[in-house]
Amino acid sequence: MKTDISLDGREDKSWIWAQRRSRATSGSMAAAATAVAASRTSLLQLLRPKLLGPARTFSPFPCCRRPRALPLLLRRSSSQPAPQTLEAPIQGLDSSTRAPNVADILQERGLIESITSENLRSACSTPTANPLKVYCGFDPTAESLHLGNLLGIIVLSWFQRCGHQAVALIGGATGRVGDPSGKSLERPELDVETLDKNSASIKDLISKILGRRGGNEIAIAASENETFLDIGGDKGGILQKDAFIDSISEGNRSSDESFMILNNYDWWKDITLLEFLREVGRFARVGTMMAKESVKKRLVSEEGMSYTEFTYQLLQGYDFLYLFKNMGVNVQIGGSDQWGNITAGTELIRKILQVEGAYGLTFPLLLKSDGTKFGKSEGGAIWLSASMLSPYKFYQYFFAVPDVDVIRFLKILTFLSMEEIRELEEEMKKPGYVPNTVQRRLAEEVTRFVHGEDGLAEALKATEALRPGTETRLDAETIEGISEDVPSCSLAYDQVLNSSLIDLSVSTGLLSTKSAVRRLMKQGGLYLNNKRVDTEEKRVEEADIIDGKILLLSAGKKNKMVVRIS
Repeated sequence: MKTDISLDGREDKSWIWAQRRSRATSGSMAAAATAVAASRTSLLQLLRPKLLGPARTFSPFPCCRRPRALPLLLRRSSSQPAPQTLEAPIQGLDSSTRAPNVADILQERGLIESITSENLRSACSTPTANPLKVYCGFDPTAESLHLGNLLGIIVLSWFQRCGHQAVALIGGATGRVGDPSGKSLERPELDVETLDKNSASIKDLISKILGRRGGNEIAIAASENETFLDIGGDKGGILQKDAFIDSISEGNRSSDESFMILNNYDWWKDITLLEFLREVGRFARVGTMMAKESVKKRLVSEEGMSYTEFTYQLLQGYDFLYLFKNMGVNVQIGGSDQWGNITAGTELIRKILQVEGAYGLTFPLLLKSDGTKFGKSEGGAIWLSASMLSPYKFYQYFFAVPDVDVIRFLKILTFLSMEEIRELEEEMKKPGYVPNTVQRRLAEEVTRFVHGEDGLAEALKATEALRPGTETRLDAETIEGISEDVPSCSLAYDQVLNSSLIDLSVSTGLLSTKSAVRRLMKQGGLYLNNKRVDTEEKRVEEADIIDGKILLLSAGKKNKMVVRIS
């Protein structure tokens, strides 16, 4: 029997699952379904056939012994009261004890570019009674996230600090396709092993950052109240509750349940193309998809756009749909270039589930005052992982921020109060202001957030050790710690001992000629182990060799050379 359901019809909100139950009751159709199941082809395999291989489920939190099903957003027993909308006023919350509205905080700090509905502001106002679940996606295109991803983590952390729950979604599935947003060329394909490795590294990085939440934190008790929406049954269809949801237990969250980390490959790996087209694709309008900014830019370019990239907005949109229905996630955040992908999700939720209450929020891209991207250096991207960029170099990047940008970056990249930031801004205008004082505070705050207190201590120690003229005693361990961040070379012990410092400066590559060394020496810019050398007769003595195995040569403040002695 054919059932004609109009797009806007609301008589039977569970029509997808009703159709599947109807087919299941037919004996002849049951046999056909068995044959189809035996020849299932994953949607991801069709989009990226080179990535065929054994299904590798990325477990967001391993070794969970006591499974406890999360409350489904879309499930409500008959004993539960009728659902509330997120905009409904909460009774009994005194205005004097009202928690800070995270939307107001983000707006004041310049962290909101666009929102899909003004209702989000009121939804953010009652975290103690109706906390939101907010997610941001991170595709595992590299082993580490970079500075461009940091804003997403910071906005998640603001929601977290204001009493809402943060959800970091790693794109183990969408990373196999590649987001075309902001890209002029299609992203290169990554093999399954690399994607899994990247996903694990990013999960570990985000877990450390969001689990730290040190300093300037707004303490708000989490509420046990839940808001449920009833849109019908939850059996059948690709939106059904599955074992993955059941496996998420108490041990999967942080101790205060303020964040969780998921991987979308866990639900994408078993979805077939036919299922996706039938239950999701029919609600997507091609004209709307082509009107997205990321699509229009690529269509007029010489390279054009592949069908695989064109479908990305639906894949990301379905992630929001899945999380909204199965896990109660009702807000998606992202950079301004993600607006099209985010609205694809809110539209799917409205059309398929026929409910309101799903919101999107975008923040501005991280740019310098001149409009260029902030987060690139001569050596490449500014990575957040210490294994790819040392805390010292990370710290130095922020220490070098120009005065014209430093106050704005304090607002968007730190959790300092606006009052304190305004005080720092006034200090910069005073005659006795010491240059780079505010930059130092920026570097300390961001380094602490990303690398923790230990990482900040390492960065400060290395900074002091590399500062010419400092009285800090150098040791081999400290110099070795920064050797990856500055040029280095290795020489035999007898090549170094008693050698002329002028000759050594040239042979190690610190300076190109002896005349250049002599000129610098006369100007007072040549240093051995941070001590100024002003005589051409200086030779390396045994006492100069730190711990018997290393030297630090400096030409001015920035040019360094670590000499390892074997």
